[in-house]
Amino acid sequence: MAPINLIPQKREFFVLYNRAAANIVEISQHLVDLIEHFPDGLADRVREVKELEHEGDRLTHDLVDLVNRTFVTPFDRDDMYRLAGVLDDICDYVDEAAGKIATYGVKEIREPARGQAHVIRRAADKLAEAIGLLEGFKDSKHVLIRWKDIHEALEEAVDACEKAANVLEAILVKNR
Repeated sequence: MAPINLIPQKREFFVLYNRAAANIVEISQHLVDLIEHFPDGLADRVREVKELEHEGDRLTHDLVDLVNRTFVTPFDRDDMYRLAGVLDDICDYVDEAAGKIATYGVKEIREPARGQAHVIRRAADKLAEAIGLLEGFKDSKHVLIRWKDIHEALEEAVDACEKAANVLEAILVKNR
């Protein structure tokens, strides 16, 4: 059993969160590259995304392990788990999208998918910036709240597009 630390190791937590954020920036850039250069190098690009997804899993494991071994954490333990989990989710979803592009027999990348990849990349940059401010909570509250609202609005727009696509799909199926 790993030893429990009674003294908070604040720096190590923030190093891991920043590494996870940098991984998200990198995986999102690989998604953009995959989409922008499709179909050139598709297998290699999908493999690179998969490797970054695995790195995200390792970082999440390291963060959870550190939380479990630390008696006093720099901020709420549940929030630390949630943050590690949602950062890992980004990698999982990017990997899933890349895998589907490769396996679904896609012939061309549509403009909306290209736009979504670029939104993910820009969102990853902003998340990494906000996570960089998390240590010591320097101006992070203002930045995080602002970007949380923006990301929620973007997510709602993407969800609305998906709902519209589902309605169109139902119409097409009924009228074939």
